[in-house]
Amino acid sequence: MFHKKSIEQLMFESNETGEGTLKRSLSSINLVALGIGAIIGAGLFSLTGIAAAENAGPAVTISFALAAFACAFAGLCYAEFASMIPVAGSAYTYSYATMGEFMAWIIGWDLVLEYALGAATVAVSWSRYLLELLHKYNINLPHEFIVSPWETMKLGDGTVINGGIINLPAIFIVSVLSLVLIRGTQGSANMNNFLVILKVTVVLIFIILGWSHINPDNYVPYIPENTGKFENFGWSGISTGAAVVFFAFIGFDAVSTAAQEAKDPQKGMPIGILGSLVVCTILYVLFAHVMTGLVNYKDFAGDAKPAATAFAMTGYTYLQDALIIAILAGYTSVILVMLMGQSRVFFTMAKDGLLPKFFAAVHPSFRTPWKTNLFFLVFVSLFAGLVPVSDLGHMVSIGTLFAFTLVCIGIMVLRKSLPDVVRPFRTPWVPFVPVMGIIVCVYLMYTLPAESWYRLGIWMALGVIIYFIYGKKHSKVRELRDGKIVEKDRE
Repeated sequence: MFHKKSIEQLMFESNETGEGTLKRSLSSINLVALGIGAIIGAGLFSLTGIAAAENAGPAVTISFALAAFACAFAGLCYAEFASMIPVAGSAYTYSYATMGEFMAWIIGWDLVLEYALGAATVAVSWSRYLLELLHKYNINLPHEFIVSPWETMKLGDGTVINGGIINLPAIFIVSVLSLVLIRGTQGSANMNNFLVILKVTVVLIFIILGWSHINPDNYVPYIPENTGKFENFGWSGISTGAAVVFFAFIGFDAVSTAAQEAKDPQKGMPIGILGSLVVCTILYVLFAHVMTGLVNYKDFAGDAKPAATAFAMTGYTYLQDALIIAILAGYTSVILVMLMGQSRVFFTMAKDGLLPKFFAAVHPSFRTPWKTNLFFLVFVSLFAGLVPVSDLGHMVSIGTLFAFTLVCIGIMVLRKSLPDVVRPFRTPWVPFVPVMGIIVCVYLMYTLPAESWYRLGIWMALGVIIYFIYGKKHSKVRELRDGKIVEKDRE
């Protein structure tokens, strides 16, 4: 259970070429775009208003800065691992090298919460914005096919749609993007680049046009006085706001899942991970500053579309549709990167024997893990189309924070066990940076509802059962002797 994969074996796998391996086609620019594509989405367009109205007021800009600061600790640890071990699999691979097979399985199983369920959650939000856009032009799809059986949806004009049969728009977007991923990583990256350019352009338009309409009175007081409750305003409200908007930064780690498809991973991975964090932090702070300057923070209470509410104050009403389209583009790129990340994690776990060979199959022409993409097309579609996912955002957050924690621990373990290994990028100030990363992530996990912990426990228990029934018996690490790769693996 505690056998580790040697750095030598991981480097051997990263240098493999030809049939059965993933195609290296991603540049540093592609990797930065992947990170931005995963980060800018639901968090920016919805959580900003919630955090402002309930926690931080106009000082939600400080909340974003604090959340980014917290992510930076984990990001610096990810960057060292990704440059040193440029293999698909992200935190799963890093845990295998530092803490052994069982912890690697735990984190691999945990990443399903972040990527697969994250994609399903965003797909449902995508479908609702699409329906809102269509409804404005009097295009109304049958109610039975736009919402799951256990959900109720309310459109902008007050129309209430009770439980239907299935959410077909959500299934549609998951299916289309899964097929795009099967077609090839470079094509997927090009599509993501286009979507990122589109949504960043609209975010910049929002900032530029909105800046001249800011009402300075809306910033008074910038840090509202605490109401007596820890999370309601004041400096404590700002810290709680950071925990709320932390979800807006989830996804930068998805860059590390594409390490085996990067042209120059030693250079490109740190740039992709840290570069996307820096770009998104700047955009988030400016966006939040303009939004709370256009509308008083109290008016965002209960507002599901705060960005649209704020933009209406500029008078550029004809751009409202463009804002919705930008949100759809934002959600689309998030789903794309999440589906890509999940398929690469399962691909790597299958290569290690912990999952059936089905998940390790590479398309002979496209050189993508196409069977894994098909599996998650069905798996994610079932969640997106049939399951109420309103509470799954917390599961995504707790799964991500758990992954971040293990990566921070892994850096310290590897610095002790293999101090002389070549590190193209070194995490600065070890152990301060990883220890701070652990403290921040555990604290943010603590702030999540108890239900999130129960669901995490149930999910992990299911994963442990699967590991002992299948993974432990088929592990390829057991074919290793004295740190040498067996001849069958070389073949």
